[in-house]
This record gives sequence, structure tokens and C-alpha cells, in this order.
Amino acid sequence: MHERAGQLAQESDLIDDEALVRAYFELHPDASDPAQRVVFGTSGHRGSAFDAAFNEDHIAAITQAICEYRASQGTTGPLFIGADTHALSAPAQTTALEVLVGNGVRVLVDEFGDYVPTPAISHAIIAYNRAHPGEPQADGIVVTPSHNPPRDGGFKYNPPHGGPADSDATSWIAARANTIIEGGLREVREAEPSAVEAYDFRGVYVDDLASIIDVAAIARAGVRIGADPLGGASVSYWSAIAERYGLDLTVVNPRVDPRWPFATLDWDGKIRMDPSSPNVMAAVLPHRHEFDVVTGNDADADRHGIITPDGGLMNPNHYLAVAIDYLYSHRPGWRSDAAIGKTFVSSAIIDRVAAGLGRRLWEVPVGFKWFVPGLADGSVGFGGEESAGASFLRLDGSAWTTDKDGILLALLASEIIAVTGRSPSELYGDLTAKYGAPAYERVDAPASKAEKAALGALTGDSVTATTLAGEPITAKLSAAPGNGAALGGVKVVADSAWFAARPSGTEDVYKLYAESFKGPEHLAQVQAEARTILATALGASARA
Repeated sequence: MHERAGQLAQESDLIDDEALVRAYFELHPDASDPAQRVVFGTSGHRGSAFDAAFNEDHIAAITQAICEYRASQGTTGPLFIGADTHALSAPAQTTALEVLVGNGVRVLVDEFGDYVPTPAISHAIIAYNRAHPGEPQADGIVVTPSHNPPRDGGFKYNPPHGGPADSDATSWIAARANTIIEGGLREVREAEPSAVEAYDFRGVYVDDLASIIDVAAIARAGVRIGADPLGGASVSYWSAIAERYGLDLTVVNPRVDPRWPFATLDWDGKIRMDPSSPNVMAAVLPHRHEFDVVTGNDADADRHGIITPDGGLMNPNHYLAVAIDYLYSHRPGWRSDAAIGKTFVSSAIIDRVAAGLGRRLWEVPVGFKWFVPGLADGSVGFGGEESAGASFLRLDGSAWTTDKDGILLALLASEIIAVTGRSPSELYGDLTAKYGAPAYERVDAPASKAEKAALGALTGDSVTATTLAGEPITAKLSAAPGNGAALGGVKVVADSAWFAARPSGTEDVYKLYAESFKGPEHLAQVQAEARTILATALGASARA
């Protein structure tokens, strides 16, 4: 843990955003350097212009590849594009527009030149395609590195289903983009980005919220809401929601600055807009007694953080469990067989809640793309990740977004308070009384690209241990139980505890997840044995 974690950023922590943008245009990638090639992680290509890992060449090549990919798939409808508040997002959007227009793509940008959250893009794609059946289908691009530090840029493609592109698509796009870069960008077609159309992302999204959230109940109950966009793209959305539905809602920090000088440092001393991190939310926490609920979002508003007066910042797993228990008891319009979707590193209390509800649990690898088919056809009512990303169905059981929606999950907390008269943290206490109280922790640690690759290649067979913290091991997984897809890591399970390890798809760290229903001391034992088990497995893998 960094010595200043949770403390306000100092001048020395801030990026030179002007120099960063200059680097975007002036530096060019070395195609022979793996660190400077186009690589799509769990959610798009990310990197810093300072490292020649995200610059004009990358975005021109990726956009050209997307144009070719969408054409190969018969996607000829409009493309919705929006960007968040990171310094590199605006220039990257401009580069993308030049290539999209040069390829004759019909492009829709925000009508007011506003920042556009990830869920607003997904919502726009789904809404358009639902309204134009049998016609050319729409897709989209979101220019964002999500919660990553201010020095980073990000770029992701959402095909016509509205969610993150799957691995087949991103692998093709990345390979084609690297080929284009190696060829000196000669195949990139560009034009002046004047022939673009306008779309009211904010207005359409906000007006449609009544189809998925009981906003009338929130208004009637007078729930006092504090919303902190954390300097991100949701800033004007929250004020619009308050005005549209007459809510007692205050935007506690409306500032936008691509350097994030108002941020508190994360666990590693970096500025990172992760609303599930206690360190990031340290500046928001003092507002807890001013409101019935205080919420946070990351830079593209696909993640949520929930603060209650009685519980403080909720662990994302705790809130997901409460949200699932509430939604499946208050959404009669959903299919009776709609499953509960979770990633393999999310808390096992969700498994117990699902069993208590009599609902099928659908456990998948990390990455929201795995929830897309189920959310699209209504066979999955809710999909959530332990990293505070989730979405769910409309009141009538149809798709809302097929990408993570932090605004939606934040508003749901207010609905829960309005309808039940109790806070989400109080309701979590009810769940632990019924199902047990898990001790859960995710630890991030630095890892080289080689170490990440070795960890991602591990299989269940690599684990030779037979016990975990005094209990027999019941499962050693390298494929998800829900869909059989590779986990990109391993999960080891015992009766009352489990651990999982996987490399980060966006940063040079690896993540160790562990949980015990026997308390913090047992959790510490699980974590210690997990490190030993992993070291043994990785050592054997290296020798093989």
C-alpha cells in the first residue's frame, strides 16, 4: 500500500495534459515492440501516449480496421461514437471521425458536444436497432480507458448487440490494425470530419430511465441522493436526471479536469477513478451523513460505488448480492427462468442468494462481453462483476444495455431505499444472517508481461495441492462453469473458501482474489496458501 493512498493528489502527481496530447500526435509506435502494438484487453485497446502505446497512428489503424470489420459483417447502419473526460479521448475521437468519414460510415456524435458514458453508447445502439428491425444495424465506439490513470487513453468497439466486442472480433481488429501500422498507414482512408450527424445521447438515455428504474418511487420517498461523477462523463447526466424526475439529487463534485487534481490516490499511489476503491472514494466518504445514499462513477460511468450512512462504502460484492436479491423479488416482468450472471471471481454469497431465490447461477470468465447474449435475449436478468460493473433488464424484461452501467446501478440503490425503507448495507446484513458472512479481498500486485502470460496459461491440472486452508479442494477450474470458456487464470474451491488468480487485462498487475466464510483469519490463511500453490504451479509450468 502506498504511503499516501487515500490522500489528495499533489501537484507532483498530476500529468502535463498538454504534453500528453502532443505526444499523441508526435510519437509513433515501433511495430517490433510488443508494448507499442495494438492489443485489446478485456475492454478495448489501452495505453499512454507517453509510452507510444496510444497515439494517432494506433487510433487511425484501429478505426480503419473497425471499418473493414463492420463491412465484412454486413454492418452498414450508423455508428455511434462518444468519448470520456481523459485528456487523450478528445484527440482520439477526432482521429476516429476522420477515418470513419473517410470510409463513408454514417457517424453520430453527441448533439451538445458533451462527454458520453459507455452505457449511453450501448443504450443508443440497442434503441436504434430495436426501432429499425430488418434495416442496416448500428454499432458504436467508446473512446475511454475507463477507470485507468489520467495518462492513459482507451478505445473500444461495440458491435450491433451493443456490448463489448467478443474475442474473435477484437483479435481480428487488433491483428489488422497492427498490419496497417506496419505498412506505414498507407491503407488508412481519411477525410475532413464534417459530414457527421448529431444524437442526443443524454436526453434519450435519461428520458428512458423510467422503463428500468422506479424513479417515481424515489421521488415520492424523497430519497436524498449525492452523486459524485469523479470527474467523469456522467457529470451532466446526473443533473439532467434530477431535473427530469424531480429528485432530491445533488452533484457533490461537478468538476472536470483531465489531470484529476481533486482525486485521492489509489492503493499504489496512482490517480485512478475506481469508485469501488476505498482510497479513491476517500474524498467522497465525508458526505455519507448528508444524504441517504452517495454514489460514485468512474470516467466513463460503467462502474459504480455505493456509500450509505450506516455502512460507508459498500464492497462491490455486497452490493451486487443485495441488488440481485432485490431485483429478482421486484421485477415480475422478467422471465421466470432468467438466470443470475456473475464472473468467477465474484463472491460466493451470490451463489447462495441465487440458490435461495431458486434461480440458475451462470458463472462466466471476467469480461462483461460474456453477459451480452443473455442480457440481449432476456435469459439472464442481471450480469455483474466484482469490479463494480453490472447491468440488468428493463421492467418488461427486455434489454437496456449490454455493457456495464454505473449510473443505473447507482440509481438502483435509491430505488431499493425508496421501496424497502432500508439501506443496501442494512439489507446486506440480512443476507449474511441468512447465508453467512464472507470475508473477501482482492489484492493487486505488480507483474511483468511474461509473468502475466504464464499466469493466464495455467490450467486446473497445474494445481497439485489437495487441500486449501484445512479443507479438501473440491474444484480446480480453468474454464467457467456457466459457458465452458477459458478463465484466463485459475480458481481453486473448497467448501467454505476459494481463491482465484488472473492477470489484469488493462494494467501490468496480477489479481489474487480470495474469500472465506470462516472469517478474516481463515481468509489470511487461504491467501497465504494460495500464493504457495500458485508459485508451485507457475514453477512447474516454467519447467515444463
